[in-house]
Amino acid sequence: MYGKGEDMIELTDINGDLGEFCLRDINLTVNEGEYLALLGPTGAGKTVLIEYIAGIHNPNKGSIKVDGEDITNLFMEDRNIGYVPQDYALFPNLTVEKNISYGLEARRMQPEQLNSIVSEMITRLEIDYIKHRMPLHLSGGEKQRVALGRALATKPKVLLLDEPLSALDENLRTEMARELRQIQRDSNGTFIHVCHNFEEAADVADRVAIMDNGRIIQVGTLKEIMEYPKNEFVARFLKSQNIFKGVSDGSVLNIENIVLVKKNDCIGNVVVAVRPENITIVRPDDGKESNIFQGKVRGSVLKPYFQDVCVDIGISIVMYTMDNREFNEGEEVKVRIPPEKIIVMGES
Repeated sequence: MYGKGEDMIELTDINGDLGEFCLRDINLTVNEGEYLALLGPTGAGKTVLIEYIAGIHNPNKGSIKVDGEDITNLFMEDRNIGYVPQDYALFPNLTVEKNISYGLEARRMQPEQLNSIVSEMITRLEIDYIKHRMPLHLSGGEKQRVALGRALATKPKVLLLDEPLSALDENLRTEMARELRQIQRDSNGTFIHVCHNFEEAADVADRVAIMDNGRIIQVGTLKEIMEYPKNEFVARFLKSQNIFKGVSDGSVLNIENIVLVKKNDCIGNVVVAVRPENITIVRPDDGKESNIFQGKVRGSVLKPYFQDVCVDIGISIVMYTMDNREFNEGEEVKVRIPPEKIIVMGES
């Protein structure tokens, strides 16, 4: 389980230049049996990083260790790493069954053992009904299962997944995320999953590594990073939404003449962030607690599980509420910004 295993993957000072994409000073450790999501915007370097781990490219500097073995200069086929590219890369001229058995046949495994492993994988992934089909006749979800089966059949120490859910619709994406998580738990495998959607990362990962511009910016559980983003980029990427420039004296924050009570370690110019789900509506007669403000509703949007309400309190803030009532533009409301939910960061 995560947190209890030995280091399975250790990346030390990885630097690489592929012209269009560069990686700079990558240091990352992934535990045995851990599911790690590599999260970041398009062009951050996520796919390039797992391609270095897989052996598609060799870094200009640094080392890659898997289960204590330095694999930096090994060929891709000698690394015992499973890799599922974004387009799944199934062999179009082979059936589902033959796609899954391909890696085992390449190892010249005895037919009886090979057939047993393939049969077990087909059963686990519930794809017996398509085992004789060609990839052309598979749905996105079916292709994903086959690609997973092919990668897992060789029992790799590590499985790398590049945007494995990107081709699926929202409902199927959620379903397949659960399946991926269960497969990882059942196999006790070490998975690295590239995505740019933090809801997807929340569905699968023990920890996430946030990337931007070829660097790893922050690593931790999603909860840790949401509550304590390292900088403004991370806060914005994880949709804090309420992000302001301000000035701190260590006990209060001044944002465009709005004063927030918040003890913090920063003095001078700061970046202040508050997640929208942490701002609450309070009763009109409530005024005893700190950071309560009178404001006007500037707009609201009904989402599947909450309302997205914009309120002007002297600065424009966004809040998420599960209040069933309708919020009308121009309506007077009182809101509270809890001091313990205010994030204060030094300016980058």
